[in-house]
Amino acid sequence: MSHIDEAPYRYEAGDSAQTVAADPRFADLAPGAGSGVQASVAGRVMRLRSQGKVTFAELRDWTGAIQLFADESRTPEYRRFEALSLGDWVGACGEVVRTRRGELSVRVESWSLLARARRDFGDKWRGVRDIETRHRQREVDLWANEGVRDTFLLRSQVLSALRRELEGRGFVEVETPILHPIASGAHARPFVTHYNALHADFYLRIAIELYLKRLIVGGFERVFEIGRVFRNEGLSPRHNPEFTMLELYQAYADYRDMMELVEGVVAEVARQTKGDTVFTYQGRALDLSPPWRRATMEELVREQTGVELTLALGRDELARRAATLGVDVGEHDGAGKILQDVYEHTTEHALFQPVFVTDYPKEVSPLARDHRTRPGYVERFEAVVAGRELVNAFSELADPDEQRARFALQAEERAAGDEEAMALDEEFLRALEHGMPPTGGIGIGIDRLVMLLADKANIREVILFPALRPLGRGEMRAEDGEPGDEVGEGADEAEAAG
Repeated sequence: MSHIDEAPYRYEAGDSAQTVAADPRFADLAPGAGSGVQASVAGRVMRLRSQGKVTFAELRDWTGAIQLFADESRTPEYRRFEALSLGDWVGACGEVVRTRRGELSVRVESWSLLARARRDFGDKWRGVRDIETRHRQREVDLWANEGVRDTFLLRSQVLSALRRELEGRGFVEVETPILHPIASGAHARPFVTHYNALHADFYLRIAIELYLKRLIVGGFERVFEIGRVFRNEGLSPRHNPEFTMLELYQAYADYRDMMELVEGVVAEVARQTKGDTVFTYQGRALDLSPPWRRATMEELVREQTGVELTLALGRDELARRAATLGVDVGEHDGAGKILQDVYEHTTEHALFQPVFVTDYPKEVSPLARDHRTRPGYVERFEAVVAGRELVNAFSELADPDEQRARFALQAEERAAGDEEAMALDEEFLRALEHGMPPTGGIGIGIDRLVMLLADKANIREVILFPALRPLGRGEMRAEDGEPGDEVGEGADEAEAAG
């Protein structure tokens, strides 16, 4: 076996494709000229074209692409280089030159095969188009389809920007348990696992909320966590059972303070990652500039449907009006649940520009504090952008007796068949009995925020490895290819340097 076939343990790639391509020393390099500057690059061969005694390859790393130019007289083991497969990893060193057709290139004066690709990477021009293949084999999608890597680099930038902005506002990042003895803090069905050492069933968390509030009790006055949350529910373009939330709590604040915080932080993240708070989402102009509109749930329903809905109408009249709008009403649904269902079915999807939907019914908000002026309602809002809930926030309920009563109502709903109703958490109630100051809290869906900023309509496009049905043993889609398959020849039109 030639040493070229022996993958090294490491390779010193001193330059990225982007740094070579953007180096001002090469900006005025004439076609056919050499620079006298050596570069060392590494990445995948994603296009390849041989012209007999010269071969051109597009080498792509995670910063971009640069052309490799190999010729028979200067490149060691030239025929082996010429026979590379698309997708092979190589490292190459040599002078930076510009070909006669003006393509900036690294002339291959030494090279190493770093890894062979035994499966193909899709059509070199159209990439991989099968949706399931793209999501199941993200490692292929990242190479085969232009722009995919940019989406996930943007996601990383969004998380970094959120952390910087919150830390600049005095918030402290913490980590709380993912395995919970009780599934509470949100309306959702949990995933169940068994804790062998404790001889007990535990649940993957459905919310981060209750532990963070306990930290407020403990004296952390501004606290946040970015973490995975798990809900045992269906999949849709806007739902993945495993998703990422930012939850944040601030002592001495209420839901109005949280509105100002949300619009300020989201706008700043947009500025840092996109350069502006105004951009296009799915073909429509979206403006995240503060201040965002504030409107009650009833006001928005009336604007959208022309129908007046309020808790004062009573359950029966609300149910009748809901039926005229095509909204089914459950036998055990109270007036608050009916009002929320009408809003979600008729109105939420139509709210494109950012709006704070305020004053939710108490019935559907077991962790929010009573509204200070509207009986039957709580101080809660959801921030809706592009027809989707982006943020949920409250003036937090701090009275342990009231919280216990709310949990008891949830228990009744669970007994009546609602598998998503919250469970009573005695440890959380005990923490509230130590005293929690007035507190505002928010939860931001990170995946949905990235969807907005990346201009993606499907949540799977912003989650590296979304939930999919496992393949059976030996099961393989036709698009996977067979070992040894190649994509075919490249079509680089560059010519040799002089």
